[in-house]
Amino acid sequence: MSGRFLPGQVISYPYLWAWQHERGETEGRKSRPTCVVIAVRGARDGLTHLALLAITTQPPTNDRVGLEVSAIECRRAGLTDLKRCWIVVDEYNYDIAERSWYIESDGKPLGRFSKAFMMKIAGAFIEARSEGRRLSRLD
Repeated sequence: MSGRFLPGQVISYPYLWAWQHERGETEGRKSRPTCVVIAVRGARDGLTHLALLAITTQPPTNDRVGLEVSAIECRRAGLTDLKRCWIVVDEYNYDIAERSWYIESDGKPLGRFSKAFMMKIAGAFIEARSEGRRLSRLD
């Protein structure tokens, strides 16, 4: 992916769900819109460390934590083909942009959420993170 990664950017990424990982799967089944919630340049390695949240058309079940995306935020994020969608905040994929097998070097973001909505996502992510799941995609 060219350029910098910024919180709130939406990219296409083969997200690996925790339930897939628990079944022994190692690859996401399809590329899906995914929100960059954290993008940090490592002080030691100079690489871009990412926390990525899945965007889905399925509402979260009672045991999951997700935020519904409004119509205007869908347009900002380049998700105009989705009628309704949610960002799942209680699990995330961890990847390093420069070493990723899954991020296209010439890819472009689909769009970007507003700062106000991104603050809401970040707050929900932080709150859910203590019980959430981190899935490393470095293997």
